[in-house]
Amino acid sequence: MGGGQPLAGRSIVVTRPAGQADGLCAALTALGAEALCFPLLTIAPVADPAPLQAMARRLADFSLAFFVSPNAVRFALDAMLPVAPWPASLQVATVGKGSEAALAERGFSCVIAPSSGFDSESVLALPAFQADAVAGRRVLVLRGDGGRDLLGDTLTARGARVEYLTCYHRGGPADDPAPLVERARAGRLDALTLTSSEGVAHLLALPGAEVLKTVPVFVPHPRIAAAAEEGGFARVVLTGPGDRGLIDGLAAHFAAGKPSAYPG
Repeated sequence: MGGGQPLAGRSIVVTRPAGQADGLCAALTALGAEALCFPLLTIAPVADPAPLQAMARRLADFSLAFFVSPNAVRFALDAMLPVAPWPASLQVATVGKGSEAALAERGFSCVIAPSSGFDSESVLALPAFQADAVAGRRVLVLRGDGGRDLLGDTLTARGARVEYLTCYHRGGPADDPAPLVERARAGRLDALTLTSSEGVAHLLALPGAEVLKTVPVFVPHPRIAAAAEEGGFARVVLTGPGDRGLIDGLAAHFAAGKPSAYPG
């Protein structure tokens, strides 16, 4: 195996939503892997954009707007900016390099975000989210339907007035899992990547999930690892955060010389 192809011959499933998996798939392919896309989450715009359009006219009432994901950036701004410009007084915050990049593409240069850590806990540790900074301020959380309430609940406890706004809908996988299950049953899958606890739940609900549990799973966050372990996956490998962590973790794991799913 060449030094530049540490994943040569490996068949790795990427479960990010469509449109968010391209970078990871390309990086895995460049390292020699066969990247199989099987989105465990489907992302769609809200059926009624009226609440987003109405909020666009109220943005100046808020001191801080928090985008939970690149999808929140995309769907919120697509609906809101044609209605009214973003107020110069409204600070913007997010978590994760993908969300920061999405905001930068929209012209937001001063974004509050943790430099390390990619979860609500990391955001809540920032100075801008402490009680003395948020007490009495109005905070808007832009997100998909559902999701964790830790951020908003904690900010409320710290004295902020928090409003949530649903920018997009999340659903389960739309693709037929049968080909994936058959590959797993034949021993022709080397790894699954799981990038959200919600995705773990969707995977466990698939027909044939028991077979997929025999495939090693690679996850970039302890919370996802805990969900996978509780779900009964035989081997859960916790990597560093984000796509970079997954790539490095997969490369390090298979550098040990585990036989490929495609022997010979």
